[in-house]
Amino acid sequence: MEYSVQRTVEILSNTPDVLKMMLRGLSQEWSENNYGADTWSAFDIVGHLIHGERTDWIPRMRIVLEHGESQPFEPFDRFAQVKDSQGKKISDLLAEFGRLRAENIESLLAMNLSEKQLNSRGLHPALGGVKLRELLSAWVVHDLNHISQMAKAMAFQLENEVGPWKAYLSILRPPDPR
Repeated sequence: MEYSVQRTVEILSNTPDVLKMMLRGLSQEWSENNYGADTWSAFDIVGHLIHGERTDWIPRMRIVLEHGESQPFEPFDRFAQVKDSQGKKISDLLAEFGRLRAENIESLLAMNLSEKQLNSRGLHPALGGVKLRELLSAWVVHDLNHISQMAKAMAFQLENEVGPWKAYLSILRPPDPR
């Protein structure tokens, strides 16, 4: 599929509702448990998405458009949610994420990006030169990746209860090392 802002918005605008549908009214056992060492719970993931809404996608888009490759992006703190989400409920995080995402979609659409702007380049601190269209595509895939990760964290809560069906439930298999 070729990149378009409209198709980007299709996914980005649905993510808050997808998360609400997955998590609304669930006990902490579902939202706050992960699937092993160095993995995240649904609570952690929503906090991480909030941090990205504040510091990653739109701020980096603006850097690309205003400075190109002359100003590198600020490094992203992938674990900021640990501190930022302390003392909050999942319902609070979901509401905050929905509000921030709506604001960011509004900002994205207000830019009315041209093909030339989408091909503008910025400088990622680890990846080097990147195009704006790649950043925006990554935003969509980042959402989908974390929705999948959230489903996995939740599925693993019943890993020891599914009995022989585990053989048929690919979400419970260890990741392929390839």
